[in-house]
Amino acid sequence: MNSLYRKLAFTNMKNNRQFYVPYLLTGMLSAMMFYSMRAMQGNEGLDHVRGSAQLTTILSLGLAVIGIFVCILLFYTNSFIMKRRKKELGVYNILGMEKKHIARVLFWETLTTFVLSVGGGLVLGIVFNKLLTMLLYRMTGLSESIPFYISGWGCMQTVELFGLIYLATLFYNFMQVKLANPMELLRSGNAGEKEPKTKLLLAVFGVACLAAGYYIAITTEDVMGVLSLFFVAVLLVIVGTYALFTAGSIAFLKLLRSNKRYYYQTKHFTSVSGMIYRMKQNAVGLANICILSTMVLVMVSTTVSMYVGLEDEIEQNYAGDVEVTVNYAGVPDEETRKAAFDEVKSSVRESGRVVTETMSTASISTAVVKEENEISILRDEASQMSQMGMAAILTKADYETLEETTLPEFGQDEVVVAAAPVYEEGSIIFLGKEYQVAESIKLSGANAAYGSLIPGGVMYLVVSDEETLSDIYGKMAAYYEENPEAGGCSVAYEMAVDIDGTAEEKKECAENVREKMQGIWDSGAAGFSHTTGYGVQSKQEGYEDYLSLNGSFFFLGLFLGLMFLMVTVLIIYYKQISEGYEDKERFAIMEKVGMSRKEVKAAIASQVRTVFFLPFVMAAIHLAAAFPMLSRLLAMLNLYNKSLFALCLLATLLVFGVIYFIVFKVTSKTYYRIVGEQF
Repeated sequence: MNSLYRKLAFTNMKNNRQFYVPYLLTGMLSAMMFYSMRAMQGNEGLDHVRGSAQLTTILSLGLAVIGIFVCILLFYTNSFIMKRRKKELGVYNILGMEKKHIARVLFWETLTTFVLSVGGGLVLGIVFNKLLTMLLYRMTGLSESIPFYISGWGCMQTVELFGLIYLATLFYNFMQVKLANPMELLRSGNAGEKEPKTKLLLAVFGVACLAAGYYIAITTEDVMGVLSLFFVAVLLVIVGTYALFTAGSIAFLKLLRSNKRYYYQTKHFTSVSGMIYRMKQNAVGLANICILSTMVLVMVSTTVSMYVGLEDEIEQNYAGDVEVTVNYAGVPDEETRKAAFDEVKSSVRESGRVVTETMSTASISTAVVKEENEISILRDEASQMSQMGMAAILTKADYETLEETTLPEFGQDEVVVAAAPVYEEGSIIFLGKEYQVAESIKLSGANAAYGSLIPGGVMYLVVSDEETLSDIYGKMAAYYEENPEAGGCSVAYEMAVDIDGTAEEKKECAENVREKMQGIWDSGAAGFSHTTGYGVQSKQEGYEDYLSLNGSFFFLGLFLGLMFLMVTVLIIYYKQISEGYEDKERFAIMEKVGMSRKEVKAAIASQVRTVFFLPFVMAAIHLAAAFPMLSRLLAMLNLYNKSLFALCLLATLLVFGVIYFIVFKVTSKTYYRIVGEQF
């Protein structure tokens, strides 16, 4: 008896191959992606490379996202197939098969789907895992050898996850058959043909949600606001999108219908009335396509920007190939500076490298709170965080070196204020002393972008000479001594050198400098007295760290973007099938009421194109509104180049648009094949 049910299940899957083949391919690709991500995450080779901890964390995040979306994707696809097959199952019931017999057929269909999908997915995952790992290593700059191996845990977890998913879909299918009577199953293909009601409140709610989400994305500027409100904005946009597609579209179309002069024209009459029913039946699917398309665009464009903008990030964060920062308990004089820098350059030369360029500056940095023309040192971070800004105090000579500019001469009771946003007062009070503002400069570039992330912005207080800087340091030291809860201060003397050599030679030099500096600092040699600490940074090491992080995000963005694209294509494909069967009947009705074949064809084609491209247009609008907030999120990751991000975003939108159009042309063939000769 079981062989009969098994044969019947195979026959059903063969006869419904236009539904099951995409379902099986989706299952295979999903299983392959889940296994591959799990195998890469568990790859022991990652433990021995630089940046392994962050890389493993990012892969774990990707594994969780893939697991969640696999569940949603397969359950959605199964639900669509069951909806299209209800009439067929009703026929079985009418012909004498009991529900328990139908359940056995469904069991064999689900088991076959599970075996083919998971088995095929694991084979593909095992075969292509090394290739994907090589791609990951290439993107993250890793040079370790990659042995071929099969992840036992990956196979086991893939089987467990997909087993639970297919078991849940089987239970859902059982319940669909059990709760429906044969006549309901037979009539299911004709259900839902009543005209949709106008849900004006839901439409208004959708517009309000979308407007609120856009407002948050465009206007939120401070770092805490961006971090805390990003997911709020995302949620509002998602809710607003679903509400607009399900209710707003119907309300808008009925508004057009109420305009008699517009509506009672042949092309408008058929287009508007047809679109009302299309939007009722496809609204949720179109909203899904819109949200998924937006996710693909956001994920790929941001990760591409991070990867392409790697050089920009490095240049913004490193002044030289090797940087040494020494913190002094006071302002170091010229002799002390020279002695310290000589030690650094000597350490570089002992490593066999040649110094090609140098730069050094001394500054005092502190968190401040600004009120009108007075700035005070931040004391209570919890209560003043919403007003916090950053201030750096340095001499005119050091500012000119840092910014490669020339300032006019000014006195000891005057300062030049370089700030973002620009400082507009004529004087500034700091630590009880009022200074006249000799010149106010608007910061630009990375400093301005960084300042936009902080509520109080960024400010440089440029003083005339070291004597004034020493006076300010003395007052700050006294303030911190009286208020130890506020922290402490020191003068950071930063020395940067560019050197010759390959990337590996520069890394080796930085490591040698790091080792030598420890001995010099311990000995208290000339230039290192009255110091509170030091640090050595390597631009090449920083490059590798950023490459590991950004490359990991880029790989994850492409991986998840591919998955979301696969989901989008699948929803589009099934939507085209669904509309094909519905339009086949609409053709006959339109022709019976007197419309010509040409008019019918034009009306249906117009509706199909409108419905198909509406999610893409809406996704592009979402992306444009999200640009300001996404720019600020990237700035937190040290990518301040908005122009670069805009270009990457436009390029991603263009490529996705081309893919979207190709999907439309390919899936339209299935649509036309179902509609038949009428087209």
